[in-house]
Amino acid sequence: MTPEPGQWLRPATGERPSHPAVMAEMAEAPVVLLGERHDRADNHRWQMQVASGLLAHRARLVLGFEMFPARLDPVLAEWVAGRLDEATFLERAEWGKVWGFPPDLYLPLFHFCRLHRVPMIGLNCRRDLVREVGTGGWDSVPEEAREGLTPAAPASLDYRRYLFKVTGGARPDRAAQSPEDPAFDRFVRAQQTWDRAFACRIAAARARDPSALVVGIIGRGHLEYRGGTPAQLADLGIPEARVLLPWEGARPVPAGIGCAVFGMAEASLS
Repeated sequence: MTPEPGQWLRPATGERPSHPAVMAEMAEAPVVLLGERHDRADNHRWQMQVASGLLAHRARLVLGFEMFPARLDPVLAEWVAGRLDEATFLERAEWGKVWGFPPDLYLPLFHFCRLHRVPMIGLNCRRDLVREVGTGGWDSVPEEAREGLTPAAPASLDYRRYLFKVTGGARPDRAAQSPEDPAFDRFVRAQQTWDRAFACRIAAARARDPSALVVGIIGRGHLEYRGGTPAQLADLGIPEARVLLPWEGARPVPAGIGCAVFGMAEASLS
């Protein structure tokens, strides 16, 4: 099964629902997670258009971004309120430091939030926390350095298999030779620190405003097959998070990869 460009596909059933039907359904969820390939402008335009469709059904949206650490939330609020120009916003949001991709890829999303006064929040944590948990485990990090996060629920074997595959599988130059290999634990702990950080920030936004639909703008590797952030959200009491993904080209769509995928052309025409 493969969606045509401009078409939705439900991998679990093969159904090809209309765009209005998908938007109406997703607007009933507490959380919608929109995956991306970070370097594709069309992925970010798609995310903005989905957010716009959801806003047509829900009076309250909150957009959470992997691209920003939560400590920058005051800067994001100033941008949404219209008190910063683009250059000042990007400087104060430390874009060149916290994210390595051109800002033009994401500015349509940022302007959407500003135009509609949709609150923006950072989902990320400090990079050193990811490194520290990867190296020594959660218990090695002092409580005051945990940024209010809680430890990740254990990774399922399916998630470990997914991570092992997308990071290149078994290679002669790799210490870990299988998903179960203890040499792979450090990478899994680090990945799960991000997964849990995103989930904790989303759950906190839901707690602050239970009437809001929280939309996560997150790399697809944290979302596919529900092993990353969706699993951590379920552990935090939000099992109903929905995953939508852009789908490029004619590759078959595996069952279980997401709730629905949206067909796109293979090459990005920015």
